[in-house]
Amino acid sequence: MGQLDLGLELSDGHHLYEEVCLRRTLERAFKKVKVNKGAPGPDGESLEEFEDDLESELEKLREELEGWTYQPGPVRRVAIPKPGGGERLLGVANVRDRIVQQAMVITIEPLFESGFSEHSYGFRPGRSQRDAIARAKEHVGEGREWVVDLDLERFFDTVNHDRVVQLLRSKVRDRRMIRLVSMTLRSGIWIDGKVEKSREGLPQGSPLSPLLSNIVLDELDGELERRGLNFVRYADDCNVFVSSRKAAERVLDKLTRFIEERLKLKVNRTKSKTGLSSTVKFLGMTVLAGGMVVVSAGAMTKAKAKVKELLPRSAKAPLEAQIESVNRWYRGWAGYFAMGEYPSQLHAIEARIRVRFRLQFIKNHKRKKHLVRKLAKRGIRRETAYREVYLRNHGRWRLAHTFGVAQAWPERWFRQQGLLTVSAEERSHWNSLKVYPKLM
Repeated sequence: MGQLDLGLELSDGHHLYEEVCLRRTLERAFKKVKVNKGAPGPDGESLEEFEDDLESELEKLREELEGWTYQPGPVRRVAIPKPGGGERLLGVANVRDRIVQQAMVITIEPLFESGFSEHSYGFRPGRSQRDAIARAKEHVGEGREWVVDLDLERFFDTVNHDRVVQLLRSKVRDRRMIRLVSMTLRSGIWIDGKVEKSREGLPQGSPLSPLLSNIVLDELDGELERRGLNFVRYADDCNVFVSSRKAAERVLDKLTRFIEERLKLKVNRTKSKTGLSSTVKFLGMTVLAGGMVVVSAGAMTKAKAKVKELLPRSAKAPLEAQIESVNRWYRGWAGYFAMGEYPSQLHAIEARIRVRFRLQFIKNHKRKKHLVRKLAKRGIRRETAYREVYLRNHGRWRLAHTFGVAQAWPERWFRQQGLLTVSAEERSHWNSLKVYPKLM
């Protein structure tokens, strides 16, 4: 590959494109892509299939990049429902394209990372949701209990490609790298067997999109810092912390104008709001007055719905398989939400899991006399079992909450069957980690 043949100059000495083409960069990129897993893209090739012939595939990719025969494929669009309604559009790229994108991140990220705001936490090395929540807690604990909760409407779907390229040029001097990013952004979307072109949008799920989103929103961070505001941003979730309702309303108005007029992005005026921190959800958590962190009401509701989905009343799967499925979900959920400072919230979800199992056990006994017999076998006094099942006229849901049923299948019994519970020691361990089990 000759740079003179392309008529391109590397004015500042950065040979970024050569770094992307290096075998070691592509190997490092593949390892990161493999850790992140992911479904096949439009070409149908899985990570496992790519890895089966890894040496050959990476060499082919390197040769295509060096010879400028590489062409990024379109991304497969996948719509997943949002908890609050609506859909989130994800873009699933081909495995080989994810590797090239990850190689670009490895190469470009160091140019921008040192200049990003200390108040930005999303998709950055050594930073996490936990760090963002900790900073929000500091602000509220210092008396800034009024929050401006900014919501950017369909941010990832509306970022203008030309603007991304313009921002990249501020630090990326290798025009071949700019060209490769442009090709990737404009590779199109695979919908029902057809490719649709687009001049805007960063596919969520793409290795390159998180870095580009931070580059785009760095200008917002700069404006917030210029105004001397205290804020925390995680990707497109941004909270500004002030000391009064009036200040919060003034900040929301001014920032809305800045975002829409300067950044050419749209603020969701329905979801953006001001309020006391105790009424605001940030990354699934709520910071109460004084700085106490709890799991948000919305996250608790969503968790209970997930438990119901995993443990339907008429489940056909064996107990062992259901416990394995619940543990897989709860390990990730609790690993994230263990940062909350009310252990009773985790205990409430664990109690809900046990109730759903007890509900199944009750439903498996079609006749009341059989259920009374079962409870008696499990150590409940027959008079107590009879009273609970017959005399109090409970429905199944209420019966699953009764003392007798709870004693028949106590927490200790569920632990013996392998059901996960989070002890104080485990919560302390998870809270000490920089990297913790992924959110579901």
